[in-house]
Amino acid sequence: MSAAFLKHIFSRVSGSSHNIDEGSANEAKMIVGLGNPGKRYAGTRHNAGFEVVDEVASLLDAVIKKKKFGGLFVECLSQGGKLILLKPQQYMNCSGQVVATAMGFYKLSVNNIIVATDDMALEPGRIRIRSKGSSGGHNGLADIIQKLGTDEFSRLRVGIGKNDRVVDRDHVLSRPSAEDRQLIRQTVETSARAVLCWAEEGVDMAMNKFNVRNNE
Repeated sequence: MSAAFLKHIFSRVSGSSHNIDEGSANEAKMIVGLGNPGKRYAGTRHNAGFEVVDEVASLLDAVIKKKKFGGLFVECLSQGGKLILLKPQQYMNCSGQVVATAMGFYKLSVNNIIVATDDMALEPGRIRIRSKGSSGGHNGLADIIQKLGTDEFSRLRVGIGKNDRVVDRDHVLSRPSAEDRQLIRQTVETSARAVLCWAEEGVDMAMNKFNVRNNE
């Protein structure tokens, strides 16, 4: 989808000529990808959330390069309206304040955000969408829950698998094998479509379409 096409869709829906940086903040939705910043962590399992947001940006012809809120972000449009794509640039366990600051700026409710992150409890190639829930031991999610004071926001978990021979911290900060890398890449592409479905059709529809498909 080109930016011009998306702009045309948004203009028809809103009945206005607002440009891509305008529109009602109350109607905006935010997709947050979790990871660790810097070349040292690029391509590691723990950065699957970053990869999902990057894939969404690619699908929408957007580039995530603006710096604000303690993160990198871009405003763009999907067929569901205005989207904010956000990659916190603090380390994983300090992601919450970045998310809270961006939500405050755009006046977003927790119903209008989804967080994409890695999950060791899921095998590579699997995803799971939930409308709320605990951190499941994920430090990034735990910090967001603590800073927002609620766990009632949507999240999409990307399976990275677990290695019982390696401590969890070393596992998530390592780069996957070629076989797992291919599976994770395919999962990232599916996840990008899933979060766009969430933005355009709601969390229930996204769960019905992608959680069921994911279990086949």
